Amino acid sequence: MAIIEHSLHPADRAEMEKMRAYLAQQPKLTISPETKGIYDAFMASILPAVGVTFEQEVIGDIPGWWCKPGSAEPEAAIIHFHGGAYVVGSAEAYRPFVSHIAAGTGMAVFIPDYALAPERPFPAAFHDAGAVLDGLHRQGFRKLALTGDSAGGGLALALAQDAARNKTQEGPSIQRVVAMSPWTDLTLTAPSLASHADIDPVLTCEVLAGAAELYAGASIDRRDPRLSPLFGVMSGMPPVMIHIGTDEILFDDAVNYDTAAQRQGATIETHVWSGMTHVFPANIAMFHAAREAMNLSSAFLRSGLRSQP
Repeated sequence: MAIIEHSLHPADRAEMEKMRAYLAQQPKLTISPETKGIYDAFMASILPAVGVTFEQEVIGDIPGWWCKPGSAEPEAAIIHFHGGAYVVGSAEAYRPFVSHIAAGTGMAVFIPDYALAPERPFPAAFHDAGAVLDGLHRQGFRKLALTGDSAGGGLALALAQDAARNKTQEGPSIQRVVAMSPWTDLTLTAPSLASHADIDPVLTCEVLAGAAELYAGASIDRRDPRLSPLFGVMSGMPPVMIHIGTDEILFDDAVNYDTAAQRQGATIETHVWSGMTHVFPANIAMFHAAREAMNLSSAFLRSGLRSQP
């Protein structure tokens, strides 16, 4: 499927101007172990969805939080990998944002506290992601989907590619993948890192470079598909949906992934949202585009996870 472009909604134009004005008054985002608390406080401030409850659990030896709607589809679950450039972010802080995925799909969503750098660098996050996938399968979940934002979106794509390549009849079955503003190329060579630098109010290439150094180190080949799914094998993957804003430096990470996936025969649709910035669906109370993207994602996920009547 071709890239799907969405015009800037008139109401979103005014809201985006307000957000940009606010961000201009704030210190530039930094990603380091010292800023984990700041990042978590921001994500925890999102208004949660009504009717979703939260429960802690350890799955595949990885702790995390469930977001459970009032009536969840049996034998189906979603894993959401949080953003934070593999350095910051937590399952607890992401509960409000992810609760909207649970409410929109009617599915239980597990947010794992996967390994973060620098304490546990690559490939620990990838191994933790696989452990959660296998753990849910062992618990009897036969239909699984992956979602993720930013680095978590890249992690979701990397795990789906690996699962497709090593699929067995007895192993877990991933039905759908949704990636929001995914970081798919840790080589940091995409043109939009420079061409979109002046219009992205959230991320900078310097911030990503520092995080990549903490996560991957200097000796790892960053074209490893577990790090950079852009360079992986995409044939055989489940259907993928990507959301990306035109005003973010990771724009090419999404568009280039779409191009590579189509070239390899994968089923993918990439939604490009005019005027939107990094992980805009998290601003569900602010932007019409965020609500529309979440609705599209929910319908896409339900189509793969719901039991047939």
